[in-house]
Amino acid sequence: MTVGKETPLMNVAYLYPWDVVGDPSAPGRLADLGVQTVALAAMYHSTRAATPYHPAHRVLDVPHPAFYLPIRPSSWSRLVPASPTWTPADAYLQARDALKAVGLQVHAWTVLTHNSHLGSANPDLVVRNAFGDPYPYALCPAHEDVIEYCERLVREILEVGEPDGLILEACGPMGFGHQTVHEKTSGADWTPADIDLLSLCFCTNCAPRYPDPTRATVRAAIDRTTPTDTATSHTPGTAAEALGPLADEVRTIRVAQTTTLRERLISAARSTAANVPITLHANPDPWATGAFAPLPSGEPGADVLVANCWGDPATDAIRLARLKDLSTPDQRVGAYVLALPPRPADPDVLADQLRTYSKAGASEFHLYHAGLASPQRLAALTRALRLHG
Repeated sequence: MTVGKETPLMNVAYLYPWDVVGDPSAPGRLADLGVQTVALAAMYHSTRAATPYHPAHRVLDVPHPAFYLPIRPSSWSRLVPASPTWTPADAYLQARDALKAVGLQVHAWTVLTHNSHLGSANPDLVVRNAFGDPYPYALCPAHEDVIEYCERLVREILEVGEPDGLILEACGPMGFGHQTVHEKTSGADWTPADIDLLSLCFCTNCAPRYPDPTRATVRAAIDRTTPTDTATSHTPGTAAEALGPLADEVRTIRVAQTTTLRERLISAARSTAANVPITLHANPDPWATGAFAPLPSGEPGADVLVANCWGDPATDAIRLARLKDLSTPDQRVGAYVLALPPRPADPDVLADQLRTYSKAGASEFHLYHAGLASPQRLAALTRALRLHG
């Protein structure tokens, strides 16, 4: 399979260690999917996961973020990740070995600043919005302790996990958007611009960096209406519009914060395992927060840039093309493709989406998620990959 004349297509299936550990049929099922690589979670946040194939269970509750490699106390400083209790402490290693035994490459899927366990235990290190509300799931990378933790995490995964590649998710600040237990925020009718404003951090390290009126401007933009004046109020279309003359400086500060984290992690990775390829989950939008960190100017130190393609395919393709424009000639660009609802379990629809992403510049398909998808969905994805190829 090729994209254009020179770039071979790479298919990467995302997977949790518990999808493999205890299920001897899992490696063969992944090999039959038509992928060359598995993105195996080495550090991952809390979740409740369906396990439709596992011989021991159908639903697995993961109550806190965990590190799926043995924890060596001497390798850590203030922030130390938790071990899992729902799967073995070395689950990553067990799953890695089983997958490599059937010829698959294994990349370490690493979630960085998204950690409710560490955030709840260290409230001084989390993102706080303009109203002072903490986001305990969001470690703020303006703090040296957070950057150092992420560096140690990367080094430990490379040293102990010995992956074939490193995938960095949440390599920047998390924001407002986050699915928490019984989420009850939709009724506030906050716009996308409001969400971006509520994602700006005003913790003790971030707040002093902004121009003085920034906090008041954000608060006024969020609280712009009352029940008596909605008809005459103006709704800003973007965070930049809401911030007005402050926007350029605030944006520059935010992008610089993410750049510092990203560059230090790439440096840590290269000094630990120089030849291991690095993949970044990235978003060309400078106001982006969350799993796909802002990357408005590209990053030549990475090997692969991956864009989220979970929304409208046409909109996703525009984002993907922007990321392609930011890439260097030697970099690959990947599409993070959803195989779960609301996507249909239809191979023709999925194949058409893959073609759209290829035309936008994708030479890798990162497939979410080979452990969560039903047998019907996995069959549709397998067929779609063959149709596209």
